[in-house]
Amino acid sequence: MNAIKRIALIPAYEPDKALIDVAEGLKENGFEVLIVNDGSGSSSADIFEKAGEYGSVLVHPVNLGKGAAVKTGLKYISEHYFDPYIVVTVDADGQHRVEDAVAVCGEAEKYPNALVLGGRKFTGKVPLRSRFGNTVTRFVFRLSSGVKVYDTQTGLRAFSDSSVPFLLSVSGERYEYEMNVLMSAAKAGIPIRELEIETVYLNDNSTSHFKPLKDSYRIYKEILKFSLSSFIGFCVDYALYCLLFGTTGQLVLSNIIARVVSASVNYTLNRKMVFKSKTSVAKSAIQYFLLAAGILACNTGLLKLLTFWNVNGYAAKILTEIVMFSVSWLVQHKIIFRNTDEKLEKNDRSDEHLS
Repeated sequence: MNAIKRIALIPAYEPDKALIDVAEGLKENGFEVLIVNDGSGSSSADIFEKAGEYGSVLVHPVNLGKGAAVKTGLKYISEHYFDPYIVVTVDADGQHRVEDAVAVCGEAEKYPNALVLGGRKFTGKVPLRSRFGNTVTRFVFRLSSGVKVYDTQTGLRAFSDSSVPFLLSVSGERYEYEMNVLMSAAKAGIPIRELEIETVYLNDNSTSHFKPLKDSYRIYKEILKFSLSSFIGFCVDYALYCLLFGTTGQLVLSNIIARVVSASVNYTLNRKMVFKSKTSVAKSAIQYFLLAAGILACNTGLLKLLTFWNVNGYAAKILTEIVMFSVSWLVQHKIIFRNTDEKLEKNDRSDEHLS
């Protein structure tokens, strides 16, 4: 008997018979099982009925997405269970072994303030789209958050009752929710621990409802928006730099003027469109322009160094901007537009996310 109750939350959309085996195995290993039927059709009714013999089943009348299903389950758990407890999210298709669910729960009990991931190392026969998608997402997450996670797309995640309000506050209703959880956890300073689990893909992952283009856009859109904002700022910066440098021949002066103008454009776009920050304009503007001043100093120093090494002045400008891109993203994302006040407000309003 576990000292702390363990609850397995299984979001499911049009599952096959594997769901029954997953629910039975978890129940036999001491888990309270909660399944969320995310708007599956009538063809899955028998499967949910049989799986329901091992736990409770909640139903969405229509398909709302994996993130919404997880939130429905978490809200139910918060209203019907007394703490302390550990929750583990488990996929319905049998790709997560019961022993791995037990292992991540044990880790979450040791580190109740952390988010524990069951991380796959993608050994053996792994579908190409899964291997490629995880590689790209791993790189994007590391670049944007500064946190190293090997398997960012794992659905096997364990956490204590204290994390439930935070998880309910995270935006996203479909597959992007899982990435948003990691981004928000990294931003809030919540430790992310990773425990290696077995890589299991059944029938070449044919049961996955992941839509590569649509769902990838949802996952990456925040990075894409930042990249677009930075690209617009770069275009303004580079055009003005070329105009001034070509007219005056003054490298440093041209760079400074171009950076001041482009920084103003970039700040406005990032505040309003990318991070949608609720922090005060005065505070974020001061922080941003201090960052801009620091980047300008590094930018100018690197630019002069490259031209000293006989790199063409126009090419040197492009190389310099590429180097400073990731620095700018990390500082803005983690410090300037952090939205701490907004996150606290969302925690207070977490019940409004679900009906």
